[in-house]
Amino acid sequence: MKGESMSADGHSINYESLKNSQTFQECVNRSRELKGVDVNGLDPDQKKAFFINVYNACTIHGLADLDTLPNSVLEVEQFWKKTAYVIGEQVYTLDDMEHGVLRGNRPHPSSDKPFFGTEDPRLSVALETVDPRIHFALVCGAKSCPPINVYSEKNLDYALNAAAGNYLDSEITVDVNKREIMLPKLLQWYGCDFGETPEEVVRWTLPYVSDDKAQEMKTLLESNDQTDKLQIKYSTYDWQLNKATKH
Repeated sequence: MKGESMSADGHSINYESLKNSQTFQECVNRSRELKGVDVNGLDPDQKKAFFINVYNACTIHGLADLDTLPNSVLEVEQFWKKTAYVIGEQVYTLDDMEHGVLRGNRPHPSSDKPFFGTEDPRLSVALETVDPRIHFALVCGAKSCPPINVYSEKNLDYALNAAAGNYLDSEITVDVNKREIMLPKLLQWYGCDFGETPEEVVRWTLPYVSDDKAQEMKTLLESNDQTDKLQIKYSTYDWQLNKATKH
């Protein structure tokens, strides 16, 4: 799919071209085979890579299947609650994959309850620990999403480090004079996956940004006090559809 209907950097997709391609039809046919996959037999890295890839494929599939492309995925009613694949014997929506499985059954940002109930058979599939780097691999169809890549358990750690580094180093800005650090919106929505306080979230990002930027951030964190307080802010998320008009 990449190279045919997707930009080389993975940031945009020509959904019209994709929908009419043989590659897309093959992907649709392959998606039907997911009902034969035993996800309980996967180890944690296999499961993580599998659900990241399936989530991204399901997002692209769901958008490409629309009769009319929206300007924003937010215009599609309950997109993350209704767009789904049958995997094994269970239905998994995009929300199920992200919050129930990949985030280890943590609550949706709009809720305070675990995503899967105690009697939900999909609970056994949930990862035991949350790897915050997944947030830089999942693609929701918006321009502010990370680029699309394909992940394998064989190089998963390296690939997720690269995804986190590419996204965070380009999205985080530091203004030392204003004592201000601007973080991407993802770190506000899913802050609990990265740390208990905004300062802890900032510290989590340090290994993933350039040395110069990390040093500036460390300096601001270490000199943070009530009289000269560090301002941690979050950028606006661009929900415009990640569509391309040509490839």
